[in-house]
Amino acid sequence: MLKKILLPLILALLLIAFWFSSDFQEIAAGVAVFLFGMLMLEDGFKLFSGGFLEKLLAKATGNTFRSISFGILTTTLMQSSSLISVITISFLSAGLISLVAGVGIIFGANIGTTTGAWLVAGFGLKVKISAYAMPMLALAIVLVFQRNKYMRGIGYVLAGLGFLFLGIHYMKEGFEAFKDQFDLTRFALSGILGLIVYTLVGAAATVVMQSSHATMVLILTALAAAQISYSNALALAIGANIGTTITAIIGSLTANYQGKRLALAHLIFNLVTAGVALLFIDQLKLAVDFVSQHVGIAEADYALKLAVFHTIFNLLGVAIMLPLMGWLIRFLERRIAEPRTDISKPKYLNEAVDEFPATIELALRKEVLHLQENAVELIAHGLNIHRHQLYSSTDIAHTVQTSRATFELDIDARYEARIKTLYSAIVDFTSRVGDKDIPHTVLERAYRLRDAATAMVRAVKAIKHMRRNASLFTHQPMGAATELYNALRTEIARILVQLHALNDMEPSKRDNGWLEEELATIKKAKDASMQLVEAHIRAGDLEIQSATSFLNDSDYAYSAMKDLLKATKAIYSEPESTEQQVERVLKADESGPRLGTRITEQEMRGELDVHPV
Repeated sequence: MLKKILLPLILALLLIAFWFSSDFQEIAAGVAVFLFGMLMLEDGFKLFSGGFLEKLLAKATGNTFRSISFGILTTTLMQSSSLISVITISFLSAGLISLVAGVGIIFGANIGTTTGAWLVAGFGLKVKISAYAMPMLALAIVLVFQRNKYMRGIGYVLAGLGFLFLGIHYMKEGFEAFKDQFDLTRFALSGILGLIVYTLVGAAATVVMQSSHATMVLILTALAAAQISYSNALALAIGANIGTTITAIIGSLTANYQGKRLALAHLIFNLVTAGVALLFIDQLKLAVDFVSQHVGIAEADYALKLAVFHTIFNLLGVAIMLPLMGWLIRFLERRIAEPRTDISKPKYLNEAVDEFPATIELALRKEVLHLQENAVELIAHGLNIHRHQLYSSTDIAHTVQTSRATFELDIDARYEARIKTLYSAIVDFTSRVGDKDIPHTVLERAYRLRDAATAMVRAVKAIKHMRRNASLFTHQPMGAATELYNALRTEIARILVQLHALNDMEPSKRDNGWLEEELATIKKAKDASMQLVEAHIRAGDLEIQSATSFLNDSDYAYSAMKDLLKATKAIYSEPESTEQQVERVLKADESGPRLGTRITEQEMRGELDVHPV
């Protein structure tokens, strides 16, 4: 409702201002060009995602100091604390970094954003930067139309910088011309009232533009043109720091509880910093004068003195909040509690994680493992076996044989709630990712993980089909039929135990070679079970009706085992290259097919090839 009212109001005010002043048009156009440059700069850096940025973020947040350093460095390079906030929320939502690391990055980003004020005050207002913008834009347009995504990224970054420079130039020129017609200093307010009013104006301007950097440039250009007083400019800068939290708040709306915690931490940090700056504004002015005098800043160079103030009060905020980090984390965890786990709903897939390749793959892998956990539970319960007994057992066959009681289980309802819901979310997420401009290798791995989820769903469906007979023939001793079904249940249980052990292993210790061995083993086991059925029939201790039921169910069982192994292989192993597939096929030709088997077309292509969506 508020948005519907604000938009027409802002447009109406702009049109009225344009009507009365052509110079205001130049200032507004400068702001618009500057914001457009910020958007292009962000788009350019996003094209580099999937490599440097994600790897640096994952490795550079080992402790609080490194997290703060990362926030300072990346914000200085990208000149956008908003982009860093969104990236951090995305990585935190995907579980790639901890909440402590995320808060540290936000602290650092607030310090890093002060470099923008230094660049504008020290360079942008003293040099005709529009002369640099033109060649940048000319070079950028050539690069933007290249096919290579990194070349396009460089093009967008250059174009973004060019438009930033043009925006600063137009704002500076506009205020210079505007002061001849209209003196904004007549609206200057002193004392506490001035601090409060201009702090609110700075916050509101930043909320509207969603860029504290743009607000600071506007303040600096107005200050350099003597259109606002120094004291009011300080209050505007404090307000801009409060308003910049809007981007993180909006970004957290589609994030999980961790992303919302980080947005609240950002708001608390900036409010505390602003509150301290307002309370000690006179002392901070003295500190600015002291620093300016010792670094050679002229007494009347208020633009550079504002940059000094911006840096000092952000450093002060970090100095105050850093010792309170432990309290802040505990407060966030209490205020935004981790929701009660609902294993029937996606835990990791949300819109906040699908902006960057690293979070896409990580979140999807975690969700597929979540689906695997649900699938294993349903498979075990479908066979009337408790997982905790199975995982702690030293004799799997004995544990299976003694698990006779039929579980009270509506397997169809459980499948709909815990399997189909997650699988639908995975397919939807993968389809959405397929429309994005991300590296081919990441897209291929995403499709591979989706295929793993498909295999797990098939495994659960297979167990659904065999549950009735498996329960019937193992609930009480029924001779050869019970032995056969218990053997089948034991084979499935053995696979479940091995998958559990594999998931608990350190990644460096996982050996995927056993998966290939298991695929060969279950085929041999299937052949052996068929021979055993024939032997029981000849001996007369197995009825034909029971035998046919078992043969049908053994097909389901071995299909389920095969699908579980294929899914696990897809989760933990890299996809084969074309060369590797050719080499494997050639080796199979040299050794020849196994006796009694034939190599199918699917095997020749590789059982786990990625299929298109």
